[in-house]
Amino acid sequence: MYEFYLDKILLPVNPKKLSMKIKNQNKTITLLNDYEMSILKPAGLTEINFDCLFPNVSYPFARYLNGFQNASYYLKFLKELKNSQKPFQFLINRTLPNGSLLFNTNLKVSLEDYTQTEDASEGFDVTVSVKLKKYVEFKTKKIELKSGEDGTEIKEESQRETTNAPSASDYIVKKGDCLWNIARHFYDDASYWKKIYKANQDKIKNPNLIYPGQVLILPAKEG
Repeated sequence: MYEFYLDKILLPVNPKKLSMKIKNQNKTITLLNDYEMSILKPAGLTEINFDCLFPNVSYPFARYLNGFQNASYYLKFLKELKNSQKPFQFLINRTLPNGSLLFNTNLKVSLEDYTQTEDASEGFDVTVSVKLKKYVEFKTKKIELKSGEDGTEIKEESQRETTNAPSASDYIVKKGDCLWNIARHFYDDASYWKKIYKANQDKIKNPNLIYPGQVLILPAKEG
């Protein structure tokens, strides 16, 4: 079973195919003797491509967290993601039929572009081709030059995080989860369940009751 999330929105129909490309940045140079040499560099930003179906009919195979929504709801959401100029979480939850977890994909990404296609063979439904790119947080340095009493220049440096660099991450609840186990796994401290609960009180009414498919915010670990 697959579950695809863009930010906190569950795609109603799983994409048939997903492509994740790890970009190459290695360089090959030719020496004077015509031999080639490779210069190995860190991998570039991962690119993610997939096509998704947004139905205008409530099909039995489609899934909705909060009831049926037609294609215009998801198209509006994509437009807002693009116009926000902010990164968001892309999550894939992969489980076997017995509910055991295979592995998760949880990346902070940017929405690069998307293409809307309406095909008569698809009836009234809409297909959208989505391209995402992994987002890496960065910091900027601020340098101030001041003159000392003897006329020498004093350089002061300070760092600040970009305004759109969130410090928390998201997690999709799977079958058998509880806040205590999630806290122990991610923080090595089961008592952190209280902080997870506090960060998600808008969606958790009873800390003893969480459900598969819920997307929880995992607050940054203190210290």
